[in-house]
Amino acid sequence: MDPLSLGLPHREPFVFIDDVLEVRDGSEARAVKTFRGDEAFFVGHFPDDPIVPGVILTEALAQTAGIAGASGSTESGRFLLSAVRVMKFFAAVRPGDRIELFAAKSGGIGDLLSFAVHADVAGQPVAEGQIVLSRMK
Repeated sequence: MDPLSLGLPHREPFVFIDDVLEVRDGSEARAVKTFRGDEAFFVGHFPDDPIVPGVILTEALAQTAGIAGASGSTESGRFLLSAVRVMKFFAAVRPGDRIELFAAKSGGIGDLLSFAVHADVAGQPVAEGQIVLSRMK
């Protein structure tokens, strides 16, 4: 599924999801992203040894969480990243790696939603954490 058709408010060059594989009624989403290698951030991160920046992986996970939160909602489905509670990185992600992104709602109060998130490459964890999104008014 196209992430933009599911309410993702971002546009190129800041869309870090290629395809949404699964969405479960406001609680979970699974998506994928493969960076080509010609993205501008690889020029400096790092020359001759490109690695997807952790902040970009975190944003891809937040976008996945936003899609999960927007699904099944009758209210505005647009969210802002409000907090990164914890984020751990276990392995480098390189251009050409197919990243599987997962977000599962773990709580919420009012306009704040908390998500447990993780990213895998070839079945191996590369990142995991907890993020908080706030519904845009």
